[in-house]
Amino acid sequence: MILDNRGLEPPQPMMRTLAALETLKDGETLTIINDRRPMFLYEQLDELGYSYETAERNDGSFQITITKG
Repeated sequence: MILDNRGLEPPQPMMRTLAALETLKDGETLTIINDRRPMFLYEQLDELGYSYETAERNDGSFQITITKG
């Protein structure tokens, strides 16, 4: 699943991401695209036990791949 959060003002990207993560089953992945690096989201992901990888895209946005479990 890909969630494009570009163009949204905080805290909307984080709220949308956390809501989408609730639908994942163990081992499933969510990819989000944000205008900026989601520093506060990383703290939440660590607390909830998700793993994630971040890559900066050519347009300056960030792609974060989040895996449950």
